[in-house]
Amino acid sequence: GLFVTDYFTRTPRKLSPFRSFASIELFHFHIPEDTVIAVWNLITFKEQGGTFGDQCPDRSITVYFRSGAPSVINPLHTHFPRDTAVPGSFALTLTWTLPNRTTGVFNVTSPLPGDWFLAAHLPKDEGKISVKGLYEECQYLFQPQLIVQRLVNIAVLYPGHVTEQSMAPHNRSCLYKVFVPSYTSRVLVEVLRCRGAEGCPLWLRVRAKAPPLHNSTTLDCREHTPCQLAQDLPFWQHWYYVLVEKHPGVPGTVSFQVTVQLTDCSRPSLARPPFLPSSASMNMPHSFGSAGGLALGDSPPPTSPNDTKHPVPNPVTSHAGERCWPVRPTLRNELDTFSVHFYIFFGPNVSVPPDRPAVFVINLLPVLDSGGVLNLELRLNVSSLCGENVTVFGCLNHEVPLTSGDNTSVTCETESLAGFLLSVNATASLSRLRIPYPQTGSWYLSLRSLCATEHGFEPCTNVTAEVYLRAYLSPCINDCGIYGQCKLLRTNNYLYAACECKAGWNGWGCTDNAEAFSYGFQLLSTLLLCLSNVMFVPPVAIAVRSHYLLEAAVYIFTMFFSTFYHACDQPGIVVFCIMEYDVLQFCDFLGSLMSVWVTVIAMARLQPIVKQASVLYLLGAMLLSMALQMDRHGLWNLLGPSLFALGIMAVAWTARTIRRRHCYPPTWKRWAFYLCPGALIAAAAVLLYAFVETEENYFYIHSIWHLLIAGSVGFLLPPRAKPSRRLGPLPRRKGCGYQLCVNEQEELGLVDPAVASINSICTS
Repeated sequence: GLFVTDYFTRTPRKLSPFRSFASIELFHFHIPEDTVIAVWNLITFKEQGGTFGDQCPDRSITVYFRSGAPSVINPLHTHFPRDTAVPGSFALTLTWTLPNRTTGVFNVTSPLPGDWFLAAHLPKDEGKISVKGLYEECQYLFQPQLIVQRLVNIAVLYPGHVTEQSMAPHNRSCLYKVFVPSYTSRVLVEVLRCRGAEGCPLWLRVRAKAPPLHNSTTLDCREHTPCQLAQDLPFWQHWYYVLVEKHPGVPGTVSFQVTVQLTDCSRPSLARPPFLPSSASMNMPHSFGSAGGLALGDSPPPTSPNDTKHPVPNPVTSHAGERCWPVRPTLRNELDTFSVHFYIFFGPNVSVPPDRPAVFVINLLPVLDSGGVLNLELRLNVSSLCGENVTVFGCLNHEVPLTSGDNTSVTCETESLAGFLLSVNATASLSRLRIPYPQTGSWYLSLRSLCATEHGFEPCTNVTAEVYLRAYLSPCINDCGIYGQCKLLRTNNYLYAACECKAGWNGWGCTDNAEAFSYGFQLLSTLLLCLSNVMFVPPVAIAVRSHYLLEAAVYIFTMFFSTFYHACDQPGIVVFCIMEYDVLQFCDFLGSLMSVWVTVIAMARLQPIVKQASVLYLLGAMLLSMALQMDRHGLWNLLGPSLFALGIMAVAWTARTIRRRHCYPPTWKRWAFYLCPGALIAAAAVLLYAFVETEENYFYIHSIWHLLIAGSVGFLLPPRAKPSRRLGPLPRRKGCGYQLCVNEQEELGLVDPAVASINSICTS
């Protein structure tokens, strides 16, 4: 056949350490039909400071693959909520082959068509809290690329007609496809009139949705006469691919005929007619492939030498699953994103008769519904059992209902079909099923009632069970509980939801309490973070005593909002918010930076120049508000104002030192007992905040940060001189001259103004 190669790529994205599914990077691809091979090229490289990160450590990268919906992953091996079904996926771990780059390849032969999702993440880290912009962070970028090779012009088989084929010596196989409409209970593929050098040296393989593989359903035509391969309970509304493969080493040409018969389960004694009046009546896509199509109102294709009519024998009527029952639709009611209720007509209470199953269909829209959780709930009305020991079994299957001919069977699986089993009885009248990230398409729920006896389950007699059925789509499982937050995430144009847990809780629904914080621990951490702000009371008292009223007001503002911000910022249930979280956070950050600003400006001793000091206070408040609105966690939001204020203080102190011709402050006691201890305490607080703080030790390291910062303010805040007494006008010398009055107590920088006598030395 003719192959066509398609190429798809995605923009590189920065990977994050795994904490929950909300921290992974999700990539969405679409694989076209008739694809024979898909190759993912997984490119990963390091970056640090805009250049290649050769010095960054090697961290393994895990990539997950799944068809139809995102992967449900559990790298931390946490517990899933009860009644949760976990679908499987492929996983691949990438290791580094070069210092700053590595490449991995993932091949899928004959992949299923439709949506494919890749999820990638780094291993879980120690949870260190780093200051943004403090150092160049190592970034691990991941870029997947997809190359697909697909066949075009695959021959289409029409049910009930024979297609003749001659396989040349240089050819090894022939590929066909046939569309299976709804209400089909059996697909029968048969090879006729096979002639070759060694009998019929052919393999017959059949697979749904994609070309067959080596492990697909296979039949050796040498050993089976006639060469017939049947598929019971086929997937509805899908293509089935038929591969006729020649045995290796067979010389010469092999000729044969191939035909397909479909059994209509609504009429089990009849096969589908050779031709239908239109493609719409067969629910078949208008595009058939190379053999042409039956558009609406078209006539059947003409008979050709390679496509002749063949008598259709009646299929065998003894196999299981031949009969089907009416499927009751559900009404879709969309309330919000991933909030969809499926209502049953004349429901939600449904009757399950004893002689036949009740079948319902739930249709999930492609792409739109695969990012949530499919919830199913069965509740048995015990009063409807009339005292009988009745059990109602429910089978939820994807793309085809499971209606087994064996009434006593309680399984929802066959050789080619897997489903989910639910059961309710008088003892356990409630059953739930949750499927995170369900595959889209049609889901069929088959309900049947069986009576329990000494010999197992048997069909009931004259008992119609009544069941309350509820089916709905939700963003997360139980809205992630009280210890989690359900987040709506987006990758390009694809939406999905995931839980982000807190207070040590883990798991897909934040229900794993193996590492959860106890209530006492949560209360202790909240009290430590809040009560540690009481350390600002001594700086407030010192500021008021020294007549620094503006500084005292800023410290009170900081103490108040820091206390209630941390009371609202707790991850557990010990939470108290007096305002919106964003307002409290802004005020806490603003108060902290303003405390640093006014303290350093006060140390500059610009009080004699009243206008300049007021301008600096107001300018600092406006600039800090602007900076916090731009980026509250940036490093320069703290360093910028602090360095600017320190620069002002350094200029003021340098000017005094030059004017007085000795170091300012002039007393060693001020340096030894106040400035140096205060600077050391502030430096220790900054080091703890920047390099020691992690998520595990946050509550007590950050409490120590509060204590140290407040303590350093008490040491660094300068004393304020009392106003000097009025001793009356001093005599002035006649003639030109000037008079300079120096306050010794202010210049010496003494802590207690009462210690020094007020002496004014005036010189002319």
